[in-house]
Amino acid sequence: MNSDSDLQIAGDILEVPHLLQAPREHPATVAEFAGLARSIAADRSGWEHLVRYDATSRWYHRLRTGPGYEVWLLSWVPGQGTGPHGHGRSSGVLTVLEGTLTERTERATRALTGGAQRVFAPGYVHEVVNDTLEPAVSLHVYFPGLTEMPMRTAPYCEGRAVTA
Repeated sequence: MNSDSDLQIAGDILEVPHLLQAPREHPATVAEFAGLARSIAADRSGWEHLVRYDATSRWYHRLRTGPGYEVWLLSWVPGQGTGPHGHGRSSGVLTVLEGTLTERTERATRALTGGAQRVFAPGYVHEVVNDTLEPAVSLHVYFPGLTEMPMRTAPYCEGRAVTA
């Protein structure tokens, strides 16, 4: 045999149902939640018309819910931020849809531009701010759904951050 692989499939692989996984209706793994965020981000017509900008407070809209998770759309005008906070028992996926957001943690400060994703576990503390001169839009998936957002003190938010 003159091939790069010794594996050969005989017959129709689709006729072997026990080898195929049925597609899930809702995400269940971190990779699937990140994929959900990317698919929503790619469908601009599904969210763009909902975005509002509010100079007095961050605007947010719950875009979708499913068993054990929720998806939020947020807008950020220049200068708006969260303050240092956690997410209680929720994990999450933050995806920047438009503009640039800065994420500060104890370890680093990161500029997140359109398409950037951050996945985090319960106990993760960060601050997100729009410190540019242009508005920004982000998508947040929380699993389980966000029930608390405890505010924290963070000395790293006062200039000691390391750039990653």
